[in-house]
Amino acid sequence: MADEIVRVITSDGAVMASAITGREMVEQARQIHNTTPVATAALGRALMGASMMGNQLKGEDNSVTVQFKGGGPLGNITCVAEASGDVRGYVQNPKVMLPLNDLQKLDVGGAVGRDGTLTVIKDLGMREPYVGQVPLVSGEIAEDLTAYFATSEQFPTACALGVLVDTDLSVKAAGGYLIQLLPGADDAVIDKVERGVRKSGYVTEQFAGGVTPLALVQEILSEFEVEVLETIPVAYRCDCSRERVSRALISLGKQELEDIVREQGGCTLSCQFCGKEYAFSGAELRQLAGQL
Repeated sequence: MADEIVRVITSDGAVMASAITGREMVEQARQIHNTTPVATAALGRALMGASMMGNQLKGEDNSVTVQFKGGGPLGNITCVAEASGDVRGYVQNPKVMLPLNDLQKLDVGGAVGRDGTLTVIKDLGMREPYVGQVPLVSGEIAEDLTAYFATSEQFPTACALGVLVDTDLSVKAAGGYLIQLLPGADDAVIDKVERGVRKSGYVTEQFAGGVTPLALVQEILSEFEVEVLETIPVAYRCDCSRERVSRALISLGKQELEDIVREQGGCTLSCQFCGKEYAFSGAELRQLAGQL
């Protein structure tokens, strides 16, 4: 099943929902960053959550950056998603290995850590980006995103994200959902959503069994009439380029560039998101310095 996001709204306007299947994007991230199973699960959950959040943005050039800083052995997790839902990301320490948790599942919370913050930065084309920050609840990613929406955006939200790693360490299944109550939703609506969430069970089992994102949200919202707003393909996609790296080098300043030429002769920079390397000779760095 190709990666996609489906967005729906209930006919009474009380609930908005998104669901994603993301096996291919998470597998691509695993291959790029050569992650261990727990790092694959943590980064994969963050990628899919960010992808759905990006897809909620209205402007084509809008983007959202989601960063988890939990103090755990994985270090920081950073994901950037476009309004298209395409996403890229990395984890600071992708080689971390931990024992299974008490439920005999990958210990994502222990790897991410719980003593830190979730920061969401929305670039909406304004002079300054919107920045929201909340304390981490569990480090399990979905619970932390739920807390963010409730605290920073005042949207009561049910979020579930799951990554199933196969015995060969590849990604067998990945997916999740965001169910959000809109203004005016009453207790009866909340009860219906809660019943649907309980009935749906674990998302990893659902997607491993071949469920589609639409079928999943229809099951969760089975007590509502549902209108499909859009179904769009999404992917792991990095937009790095030599031009962007050149601008980053220019931002170092003339003196720093001249120091690099004198001490190293040139430099090679790697993109944190996709691993692509960009080599600059001394002559090229002097040319960049000459623009300052």
